[in-house]
Amino acid sequence: MPKQKTHKGLAKRVKVTAKGKIKIHKAGASHLMSVKNAKRRRRIRRTGIVHSNAFTRKMREALRG
Repeated sequence: MPKQKTHKGLAKRVKVTAKGKIKIHKAGASHLMSVKNAKRRRRIRRTGIVHSNAFTRKMREALRG
């Protein structure tokens, strides 16, 4: 059976931490900032973690090359 290839689109967008968690950038930070309040803009600035264990597992499999 052939080896599984790394999903390059996903690899460019996420990082895997040492403990195996998936770090992502929050959506909605590109434009229309005047509509969003300051608290929301600060939350968007921070990096996020994928919390769903099942989805994290799928993403890790896609990144394993």
